[in-house]
Amino acid sequence: MTLQTRIHASRRSPTALVAGGAGFIGSHLCDALLQRGNTVICLDNLFTGTTDNIRPLLNHPNFRFIEHDVRDPIEIEGDIDRIYSLACPASPRHYQTDPVGTMKTCVLGSINLLELARQKGARILQASTSEVYGDPEVHPQPESYLGNVNPIGPRACYDEGKRAAETLMFDYHRQHGTEIKVARIFNTYGPRMLENDGRVVSNFIVQALRGEPITIYGQGTQTRSFCFVDDLVRGLQLLMESPASVTGPCNLGNPHEVTIEAIARKVLECTESTSPLRFEALPKDDPKRRKPVIDTAEKILGWRPRVALKDGLQATIAYFALRIAAESPALVPAIAQRKIRHAARDRLTMSQQS
Repeated sequence: MTLQTRIHASRRSPTALVAGGAGFIGSHLCDALLQRGNTVICLDNLFTGTTDNIRPLLNHPNFRFIEHDVRDPIEIEGDIDRIYSLACPASPRHYQTDPVGTMKTCVLGSINLLELARQKGARILQASTSEVYGDPEVHPQPESYLGNVNPIGPRACYDEGKRAAETLMFDYHRQHGTEIKVARIFNTYGPRMLENDGRVVSNFIVQALRGEPITIYGQGTQTRSFCFVDDLVRGLQLLMESPASVTGPCNLGNPHEVTIEAIARKVLECTESTSPLRFEALPKDDPKRRKPVIDTAEKILGWRPRVALKDGLQATIAYFALRIAAESPALVPAIAQRKIRHAARDRLTMSQQS
C-alpha cells in the first residue's frame, strides 16, 4: 500500500526536505537550514533517528516532521526546492542488523527521492560515504579513485548500497536532467551521536565516561580522519548551493589523519578516565587507512574544516556526559570521580587565592 504523505509547505521561504532529518547529521542540518530562514520538512522513520534530536524544532512555524520510510513512495503537497538524502543507518552495528533493508533504503529510497525531485523540479543532494572507497589501495583518497569494495562481505549492504545510490543520482541527471549533488562524507562526530552505534568516537567516549575498558579492534594502527558535525553541515549546504554544473562527487571530511589508538588516548586525556585499552580482533573488510583529498571542496566550495579535534571532542564528551548522568540516578564512577577531582581542584585554587 502506498503511503500518501501530504503537507502544505510555505512559499514564504525556500523549502528543504531533509530525509533522515531526525538522525545525528540530519538534525544538525535541520537546525542550520532553519537558521538560514528555510522552511524545513523533516522525513524520518526513526530507525536510528529520534524525536529527541528535533524536539526543540517541533513548535517552529517553519518546521514540519513526517514519520515515513523512504523505501515507500513519497507524496508531499506544495513546492520543494531542495532535497537532502540522508536517510540510511550509517554505523556497521545498525546497517548490518537488516542488510537487505539497508540496501533497499539506499536503492529504493534514492529512487523515491529522485522521483520526488523530478516531480517538484527540486535539486537533490545524496549523502554518500567514504565507504564507497572500501579498504582503499590508494591513499589518501581522491574522488577519482574507484575504490576497493568487497561486494559479498558483511559491509557490502552499505558500501555497495551507497555506490548504487550514486549511480542512480548520475543516471537521473543524465536521463532526466535532474539537478544533483553527491557528497562523500568521511567519519563525522559530534553531539547527538547514538551511544550504542558502535562507531569509534561514541564508543570510546561512552566507555571512558563509564570507566569501562576502551575497545580497540585490531592493533589500533588503522587510521581515520574525524570531521566535526558543524563543519560537515556547512560543507553540505555549500555543495547544495554551488552552481548547477557542480555535481560532485565531492569529498567532505577532515584531512587530519589519526590512528585509532591515538584517538582512544585523546579521549582518555579529555575525559580524565582511567579506563584501560582492550584490543580485539579486527572486523572483516574494516578499512586500514582513511583520509580524504579535499581539493575539490577547497577550490570549488571554499570549504575546509575549522573545528580542531580537541575542541570537537570536548563538545561531544560534554553531550555524552549529560546523557549518561541523566539516565542513571547515581553518577557512573568515572563521571563521579571527575566531579570529585574538579571540586578538590577548585577548593585548592580558592585556598591559594585567599
